[in-house]
Amino acid sequence: MRILPYPSQTELDEALKRPSGGSSEIESQVREIIQKVKQEGDQALRYFSERFDGSSPLSFKIDEAVINDAADEIPEDLKKAVRSAAANIEAFHAAGHTEPVVTETSPGVRCWSRDTAIEKVGLYVPGGTAPLFSTVLMLAIPARLAGCSEIIMCTPPGSDGKINPLILYAASLSGVSAVYSVGGAQAIAAMAYGTESVPSVYKIFGPGNRYVTRAKELVQLDCVAIDMPAGPSELMVIADDSANPAFVAADLLSQAEHGTDSQVIMLTCDKTLIEKVEREIENQLSLLDRKGIALEALGNSSVILLDTIDGCISVSNSYAPEHLIIATRDPYKDSSGVVNAGSVFLGHFSSESAGDYMSGPNHTLPTGGYARSLGGISVTSFTKRIFFQEVTETGILEIGPDTEILAGAEKLTGHANAITVRLKYLSDEKNR
Repeated sequence: MRILPYPSQTELDEALKRPSGGSSEIESQVREIIQKVKQEGDQALRYFSERFDGSSPLSFKIDEAVINDAADEIPEDLKKAVRSAAANIEAFHAAGHTEPVVTETSPGVRCWSRDTAIEKVGLYVPGGTAPLFSTVLMLAIPARLAGCSEIIMCTPPGSDGKINPLILYAASLSGVSAVYSVGGAQAIAAMAYGTESVPSVYKIFGPGNRYVTRAKELVQLDCVAIDMPAGPSELMVIADDSANPAFVAADLLSQAEHGTDSQVIMLTCDKTLIEKVEREIENQLSLLDRKGIALEALGNSSVILLDTIDGCISVSNSYAPEHLIIATRDPYKDSSGVVNAGSVFLGHFSSESAGDYMSGPNHTLPTGGYARSLGGISVTSFTKRIFFQEVTETGILEIGPDTEILAGAEKLTGHANAITVRLKYLSDEKNR
């Protein structure tokens, strides 16, 4: 990790740049994949599955019996932990439901809204070197709570050509309708446009590598909604002299092991903490199975020394991290200035890992600075809001004349006339 004591603005901007991923080359490849899947359906999926995953299944849909049998391959203590995580996630997301509120904006004019489930949604769950069964829980549980009638999931097979049993168990537990053994950009294309095997959906959710993210962005241009362009994982830690160096180092490494393009940043106003955290990182690296990945990610990462915690908060807001840990004496007070972050963890024992699995809030979060304008996945992500309005005779008499004036000012005489004919009707009725 780079150490930057009291950096200039130029140095700070450079340190906070996200890792680049050769976007023009990626876009060209992803466009080719999407077009081929769109035109050739399952045949293209088999081609890309063989090319990228080393397997070409006869059927992409996983049999229900295989999903049910997956539970037998998982130790009881692990199944219990998965069920416990699912219960916490459900408890948090279920608490967000509210009843519609009817507002009378003017006498005789009643307005309200209703959140309605998106009928067909597609979930993408990364597999490969680290099958993220926790992502199944984080996506499928809010979708089920929202009332989505069809929840399909695509996930790549492992090197043995099979789906990890934990992913299948989590899918069964969470209410997924069907699971398909297909990954990468081709999976996004399949869910967007449909193939002989994979049905099309109205909105696609889930994290992935740069190819998956770019595929989501491209299909969105073709009227298929997506949750967000969720890219490589990132973590920012703000720490003062009360922080435990071992905790800080462990949190930084926990995100660095996600992928070589992950980024972790530590902001502090305590110079002595930096050396202690560096030493802890050195010690703890040897404990990681994914040490090589973490080391490469640390090359994208920095420790930045600033004057004050308020200065650290300001830098954090500018960066807009996916995950933000505030490991300070008074994290509640310090967090009051946070305006841009995906998920915030307060205090020395609030490890980001707890948020990834057990605490309840969603871990599918905006990355790449999108936390400036987007929030994490929730039940409302799986709904669309429909507005209702009722204008009575009293209401049209109340707001009609001003509506005529406004429509006339925009030179939309048809709009004005739609009001005029009603007002005239009421006037004529009154005079009869």
